[in-house]
Amino acid sequence: MPLVKPHALPTVAYLIEPRFAGGTSAAVAAELRIIAQRARVTVHAIRSRIFSTQPVAPVLEATLEDLKIDLLWDTPTIGADLVILHNPVFLKNQADLGCRIVARHLLVVTHENFLRPGGIEGFDVAHCLDQIDRAATALRKSIAPISAYNRQTVSGWAQIHGLGRRWGVLDRDWFNICDFATLAPTPRPADRRGRHSRPGFEKFPELATMDLCFPKHATANVILGADSYLATQLQRPHWMMYPFQAIDVAQYLGMIDFMVYFTAPTWRESFGRVLAEAIAAGKVVITDPQTASAFGGAVIAATPAEVDDIIARHLARPHLYQSQVTHAQAKLASHSGTAFATLLDRVLAQQVGVAA
Repeated sequence: MPLVKPHALPTVAYLIEPRFAGGTSAAVAAELRIIAQRARVTVHAIRSRIFSTQPVAPVLEATLEDLKIDLLWDTPTIGADLVILHNPVFLKNQADLGCRIVARHLLVVTHENFLRPGGIEGFDVAHCLDQIDRAATALRKSIAPISAYNRQTVSGWAQIHGLGRRWGVLDRDWFNICDFATLAPTPRPADRRGRHSRPGFEKFPELATMDLCFPKHATANVILGADSYLATQLQRPHWMMYPFQAIDVAQYLGMIDFMVYFTAPTWRESFGRVLAEAIAAGKVVITDPQTASAFGGAVIAATPAEVDDIIARHLARPHLYQSQVTHAQAKLASHSGTAFATLLDRVLAQQVGVAA
């Protein structure tokens, strides 16, 4: 008699810190909508020290409610064919995972880069992975990078520190799902520039770079996530500054034609979900080459000094603006829910066999 029926759905358990703001929780929420159609899913929450006072991310809470999946706290043992742990950086301030994992395959999705520019470690990777390793009994343990650049940092870290025999690296990126509704590009773009991210010193470049990218001669400069500038009463009359989440993202995107996104020199995005949102909304996106590499040509790679010329060129030739947006939106198809389902089916097919 077979141990597993051919028609039986595989079991998948998510192990997450559900209070991550921004991209991590949004990525998990999008995955759950796909994976719930292909597996029996449970979602388990870890109480980490870095988010001790914050609520569950609204996007995740709404998705779980919509899918009628309970968020299970403090489960002592988590068992499934596939266990997916998202963003292990949440373990950096503790010494123990706090639960046991039993799985055919344990997948650790790396939203944070293992290395920062210059080769500095992004966080104590070994400390976080060791907690997971000690807690898990699994036939296979894999690191799952979310982008090409994120994969480079994982490989670079592994060359220095070694992953050990127990860990492998998934051969395809566990990418963010970007099933956003797309809007056509404007036929008459204006020099309306914007930037959106959560607040944080690592998310913003030095002020001189911000001044270069968002100058007085621009028609509009919209900074969403400008909490630190507002707190210090920074004087930039030609900027419209809003705290993070003060206005809806769709409202913000309706105020700009160019998304200009640079970070601190010591930081790079592993993906940049806000950039994908801007592409879908019909905007031209400009960022650094490393961040742009995650989008396969959908984002214009540049230095801050090149931004003015790039914008001027697209304003002088509106057809170039429209062509860039159309090309970028086509590239987003590689991050669709359908594409993710194909990746997921491939991974799940390795988990459940049929015994004779």
